[in-house]
Amino acid sequence: MEHIATHNRQLIFTPAIRIFHWLRALSILVLVITGFYISWPFLVAPQSSDVLVQGWIRFAHIVFGFLLTSITLVRFYLYFFSRNDIERRSFKDVLSIRSWVIQLKSYIWMGHLDKAGVYGPLQFMTYVAISFVALVICITGLVLYANVYHLGVGGLLSGVSDWLTALCGGLANLRIIHHYLTWAFIIFVVIHVYMAVWSGIRFKHNSVDSIVSGYDYHKDH
Repeated sequence: MEHIATHNRQLIFTPAIRIFHWLRALSILVLVITGFYISWPFLVAPQSSDVLVQGWIRFAHIVFGFLLTSITLVRFYLYFFSRNDIERRSFKDVLSIRSWVIQLKSYIWMGHLDKAGVYGPLQFMTYVAISFVALVICITGLVLYANVYHLGVGGLLSGVSDWLTALCGGLANLRIIHHYLTWAFIIFVVIHVYMAVWSGIRFKHNSVDSIVSGYDYHKDH
């Protein structure tokens, strides 16, 4: 019996986007866990002189902090200069009132999505916002790094670090900003995972498997 295809397959996420997505997800997970531990090192008793645990945790935080910083910069570059323009096309929907109405109606089970790119307008603006949150949290992280490590990269950043520390009203305020932005990440991730799963159930496409395989499937009409 001849098999008749009922869905069209479309590449929406390039290998680079998928790889950086999962590396960023891993970085955020490790940074949140290690960051909370650094603020409250509960594995070692206060009177203990054993600093190896804290040292390894800080080392992991630094490594994945630099990884997140690199990914954040590369993702900004890919958005503007990638040969695949499906992300850039999403900006058209941001400027369209009709696209906003369509997406908001779809969230209350009225109609289906009709997107120019890979993201709807609300998705696009949310991702832009969290991208800038990532940029600021990376900058504040680098400033905190430069205040502890005065050689190498820390030494190169010392001048800018001192200026940004003063601009924030001191190192304590800068740490608070870094901490609050961590909570912005946590809230975003929870909502992001929920909406990704919900979208797959609601629309039968544009689901979690797209960021794994890179492909989306649309039913033929």
